[in-house]
Amino acid sequence: MSGDRYTPQSGDASIGVDHYDLTLDYKIATNRLSGTAVIRVRAAAAISAVSLDLVGLRASKVLVDGRRAPAFHQSDRKLRVTLPAPLDEGEGVEITVVYGGAPRPRRSRWGTIGWEELEDGALVASQPTGSPTWFPCNDVPSDKATYVLTISTDSAYTVVASGVRVEKGGRGSTATWKFEQSIPTPTYLMTVVLGRFVEETVPLDDRSGRMFYPRPLADRVHADFADLGAMMALFQERFGPYPLDEYAIVVTADDLEIPLEAQGIGVFGASHIDGVGGLERLIAHELAHQWFGNSVGVAAWGDIWLNEGFACYAEWIWSEHSGAETAHERATHHHARLDALPQDLLLRDPGPDLMFDDRVYKRGALALHALRLTAGDDAFFALLRAWCAQHASGTATTDEFVALAEELSPVPVSDLLHEWLDELPLPALPRAGRAGRAVARAVRTATSAVSPRR
Repeated sequence: MSGDRYTPQSGDASIGVDHYDLTLDYKIATNRLSGTAVIRVRAAAAISAVSLDLVGLRASKVLVDGRRAPAFHQSDRKLRVTLPAPLDEGEGVEITVVYGGAPRPRRSRWGTIGWEELEDGALVASQPTGSPTWFPCNDVPSDKATYVLTISTDSAYTVVASGVRVEKGGRGSTATWKFEQSIPTPTYLMTVVLGRFVEETVPLDDRSGRMFYPRPLADRVHADFADLGAMMALFQERFGPYPLDEYAIVVTADDLEIPLEAQGIGVFGASHIDGVGGLERLIAHELAHQWFGNSVGVAAWGDIWLNEGFACYAEWIWSEHSGAETAHERATHHHARLDALPQDLLLRDPGPDLMFDDRVYKRGALALHALRLTAGDDAFFALLRAWCAQHASGTATTDEFVALAEELSPVPVSDLLHEWLDELPLPALPRAGRAGRAVARAVRTATSAVSPRR
C-alpha cells in the first residue's frame, strides 16, 4: 500500500516510523557503505509484514525485536520483512537491518537522486525519493521521525549531517561522527555531506551557525554569505522563531546543478558562489525552507507549492528588505513571464511530472503576493507566523492554509486563493485593497532605511 500517489512505488501507508538509529561506515576511496539501521516501527493498520524502501544496497541480516526475522525478501526497490506475529493498529516493533554495498544515485523521472560521489567526497540529495539509496526507510514526506546518525570515515574528511553534532572522535586514519536529530524529520530531508572543509562558526541573529567550505573558496564564501545573519533576523521577524537550534551552510568544491535543502542545512555548489552575491536569492530560498517545507512539511507531494512557493516568496521578501527590487516589482515581472507560458499547471495538484516545474515556484509566490495585496501586511505576516507556529515539526495541507488565511484575513480570501490554486488560467494580480495599501507603506519604510546595493 503506497504512502503517496505521486510516488506510488515508495513508502508503505500501513506503517509509520518513530525513530531511526543509523550506524554507517563509508570508505570514500572505494565507495563502500556498510550500515546497521535500527528502526522503530508502529503499525498504522493491522499488519503481518513490514515493507521498507531500499535501493542499490543489499540486506544481509534482519532482526525483529532482537531476534532473526522469520523471513525477509528484497527486490530492487523494497525490503519486505515478515513479522513473528501480526501487529494490530498502534502496536510497535523494532527492526534491525544490516546492509551494505556501493551506494549510487537512483534514476527517477526527476533525474538521478540519492547518494552521490563527488570528486573528493560524497553528498546525499534525496528529494523526493533518494533516501533509500543510503538507508532502509519509509520514504514518504508525511512520515516524520527522529534520528541518531553515527558515521565513520577517513579522518581527512569532515562530515556534515542533519542533526546536532554530539560527538567526534577517531583513531588513526578513521574518524567517527555522531549526530542527533530530535526534531521530527521526513527521510528526504536527512543528508550527509563529506568533504575536505574548513569549519567556521558564525553568528546568525540569536542562533548559532556553521559554515563548511573548501579553503580556496574562502573569499567568495565570506562575501556571498555576509548577509546571512541579517537574513535570519528578517525571517524570524516575518515567519516566527527559527525552528531549529542551528543552521549550517555547506559549499562543495564541485559544481552542483541546484542548491539542496536539508533539515538544518543548506548545501551549495562552487557554481553558486561567485563572490559578488549574484545568486543571493538562492541563499534566501534555502534558508526559508527551514520554516516552509522542513518545519511545516507537506502531508503529500501534491501540496509541494507550500514548500516552494513560500520559499520563492521569501526571496522577494529579502530583496525588498535589502533595498533591491520590491516584492511587487518581482511579482509583476514574474507574472508577465508566466502569462506567456502554457496555462496547463494546477498549483494545488501539478502532478508528479510538473511538481518541480518553475511555474510551481513562481505561481505559488504570486498567489502569496496576491493574498498579501488583498489582506494587507499586518494580516499577511501574522498568517505566516501562525502557520509556522501551528504546524511546527508537523505536516500540513493546502486546505488547512486556505482555512487559516480565511480565518485571519480582515477580508474574504477563499475565492481569491481558489483562482490561484484550483484553476488553470493565470489570474491577474489584484490591486491593493484598503487592507493591502499597507504593503506600499511598508515597502517605502523598508527601502528608505536601507542603502542602495552596490
